[in-house]
Amino acid sequence: MKMPPLLLRYAPLAGVLLASACVPPPSAPVAPAPRPAADGSVPVEGPGLVSAADPRAAEAGAQMLRLGGSATDAAIATMLALTVVEPQSSGIGGGGFLVTGDAAGAVSTIDGRETAPRAATPEWFYVGGKPLPYADAIPGGRSVGVPGNLRLAAHAHNARGRLSWRTLFQPAIRLARDGFAITGRLRSSLESFARTGALDPAARALFYGPDGQPLPVGTIVRNPALAATLEGIAARGADSFYTGDNAATLAAKVGTAPVNPAPMTTADIAAYKAVERTPLCGQYRTYRICGMGPPSSGATTVYAILEQLERFDMKTLGPASPVAWHLIAESQRLAYADRDQYLADADFVQVPVAGLSDPAYLAGRSALISESATMPTVLPGTPPGAKLAFARAEPQDENGTTHFVAVDRWGNAASYTSTIEGPFGSGLMVGGYYLNNELTDFNIVPDKDGKPTANRVEGGKRPRSSMAPTLVYGPDGKLRLAIGAAGGATIPAQVAKAIIGVLDWNLSARDAIALPVIFAPGGDTVFVERGTSLEAMIPALQKLGHAKILARPPGFKANAIERVGNTWRGAADPRSEGIAVAP
Repeated sequence: MKMPPLLLRYAPLAGVLLASACVPPPSAPVAPAPRPAADGSVPVEGPGLVSAADPRAAEAGAQMLRLGGSATDAAIATMLALTVVEPQSSGIGGGGFLVTGDAAGAVSTIDGRETAPRAATPEWFYVGGKPLPYADAIPGGRSVGVPGNLRLAAHAHNARGRLSWRTLFQPAIRLARDGFAITGRLRSSLESFARTGALDPAARALFYGPDGQPLPVGTIVRNPALAATLEGIAARGADSFYTGDNAATLAAKVGTAPVNPAPMTTADIAAYKAVERTPLCGQYRTYRICGMGPPSSGATTVYAILEQLERFDMKTLGPASPVAWHLIAESQRLAYADRDQYLADADFVQVPVAGLSDPAYLAGRSALISESATMPTVLPGTPPGAKLAFARAEPQDENGTTHFVAVDRWGNAASYTSTIEGPFGSGLMVGGYYLNNELTDFNIVPDKDGKPTANRVEGGKRPRSSMAPTLVYGPDGKLRLAIGAAGGATIPAQVAKAIIGVLDWNLSARDAIALPVIFAPGGDTVFVERGTSLEAMIPALQKLGHAKILARPPGFKANAIERVGNTWRGAADPRSEGIAVAP
């Protein structure tokens, strides 16, 4: 397959071996010709694929597939490359969740979410007896959790890797050493988030000029410190990140940060473990939906949104119907109310996961939804197994994050969401990579109405996440769709919307991702994407009872791969710089 011109500009192709194509026998079903997207482009397809938010990272993953690597190998190489080229969103200084599935439909999930230092207390973000405003809690050391991405990668590679650990690092090392061009999205982030993006002198030297302004689009940036860090981890393994010089430097950086210094120890870092969790799977119509359980709220929220809509004829309503979007918003309100009440790190609090995904419970929640009216008030339900020992917390803003997916020639899939939380995380840089600000995903105020909240800060705890890497299996038991998104608390809403687009509205994955986003996070406010058909539907939605509707600018970023016939087709959000690449 001919490579797009954008990739020819970035891809280091020398020495790469082309994988042999998988040609189906004459009796095999042939996939229909790919339909052009709304923008007229034709989707990328092949026997294996990688879709990511940056072309250079997607190409790094595709190189692993060409070399005979697995979907897991490709996903790890993509994550490492994104550390270099998309530093505002993800990287080895953060964490993530990985959902993998094999050709037989067996699903596994790995939790690489960051942890709070052991010294952390429920009032971790209090100064002088008062909670810090959310924006003031982000920069500096107090927001940094122990990074999890490299432990996650090592765990996944040991279980499902085919190439050597060192091989996975080579594209990222080349990008860091030889240089990469600043894109429009990166520069926009550098402009908008200069407070955190330029907090560290090393970051200022990389991305800002002597006048204090971000370097222009197209400027080639070389990050030799990151190249050296990656070379060391490639040679010595993930343990070298969590012990020795890197761990000591990381702990010192957090403890001596110019803003909000905090006690993180080398023992905190060395103790970090990625954990294989039980996947959360449920049935939506004739499809099996699988995702990540706690500390992620992704799978429970996505599944609740879908299952609460199952009794409605979404197919007949279609994407042009205001009633369809009204129903989606109402289902979101219920799902997010439960999310805010119950979801947290299940190693610290009892999360009623089975109850939240119980079909009978969700049918009862669905009965609260009307096609012709809006619920005046939405409260959390009482799922089976719930112990209402905690107060419901108000949702907080979240930003940043990236998602990428890979499938290989053997039918294995990897859906991986990675993050450093806000753009440029805490603003602290160690060894050429940014440190996360994940701890602001905890509830800054730990109590409400005299009761603790489930997602309060505790030492060693993992903050609740909205990340929702998802796999969808068809009635034939084969993978139909691998998908995920970025965008903080909007992630479950984006993923559920796209799944409805594919399964109910018969859209391609690309066109389903491109659908406008409606976001109703539990209260009475509904957000619609500005400049889209949803903004034009505001009067119709108001007639259905949605009194408070706000249009918000698009800032969404999703990636997917779908199976059509006997081939894979890639999808990337047209709002992003993302792309799908075939080996």
